[in-house]
Amino acid sequence: MLSIGRLTIASSLVLAPMAGISDLPFRLLNRSYGCEFAFTEMISVNALVRSNKNTLNMLAANSEDRPLGIQILGNDPEVIKRAMDILRGYAFDLIDFNAACPAKKVVTCGEGAALLREPSRMQKLLKAIVSNTDLPVTIKIRSGWNETSVNAVEIGLVAQDAGVSGLFIHGRTRIQGYSGSVNYNIIRQVKEALAIPVIGSGDALSPVLIKRMFDETGCDGVAVARGSFGNPWIFRETTGYLQNRILHARPGLSERAEAMKAHLDLLISAYGEENGVVFFRKFYAWYSKGLPAKRLRQQAFQAAAKDEMLHLIRALEDLKTV
Repeated sequence: MLSIGRLTIASSLVLAPMAGISDLPFRLLNRSYGCEFAFTEMISVNALVRSNKNTLNMLAANSEDRPLGIQILGNDPEVIKRAMDILRGYAFDLIDFNAACPAKKVVTCGEGAALLREPSRMQKLLKAIVSNTDLPVTIKIRSGWNETSVNAVEIGLVAQDAGVSGLFIHGRTRIQGYSGSVNYNIIRQVKEALAIPVIGSGDALSPVLIKRMFDETGCDGVAVARGSFGNPWIFRETTGYLQNRILHARPGLSERAEAMKAHLDLLISAYGEENGVVFFRKFYAWYSKGLPAKRLRQQAFQAAAKDEMLHLIRALEDLKTV
């Protein structure tokens, strides 16, 4: 279990917010395989207060998609306050503030990981969130800006003083992006320095690596991101591995095909056939990773109708007879 403020989650594993990935269909699919808590995609408060259509669509959820967190991005306390007013009309269970995104278009606006270099400004932004919501508030950070400015402990203490109920930390610097090694030691240092729950992030790609995160950092939870791509079983498998140390083989082609069909149906239900099929293309590639299916992946990126994609899913399943 994982407790953040008044929120108690039945698992210590969390589905991380991922741009262009963590929509309602993706969350529901992962929940069906053991994910207990998930986040929406990262939401820009500037776009939210402008009532941007795409941003509002990203807030879509339903009763099966709970408990649910929302991650917001911004650098203006007044805009954040206006966003908090809007979010009161939605049934979220937790608000996370992003001070970790390494994307150039984000940091050049003084948002995301750029705030790692401005602890006092970050604290003002967090106070604007905490004082304008009754929900638990968390923050997502990185180990630091670069290897010479690893300041996650300082940032964590500042965030804790601002009133956050938990902290997510990716064990890489902004300059590293998603390359290089995860710094487990800095995550442990943050955990030891703070009184609030700390959730580790970075390279949670398998049950073994997730266990390593727990073992080497002492963290309270682990955020799963890329490890869920084409692999919703990671939640079920990791829970079993943490409990009894039994590592199961990846599901066979039949079970993989069933998950693909369910995911495709969820996307079509949410976006219509044309868009749903297009959105599923990248997922087809992830589900088929490691299989001798280069030709099928190429065809999947050209598929435009449900029947075409179902045919390619069945062809993938039939690889077991080749």
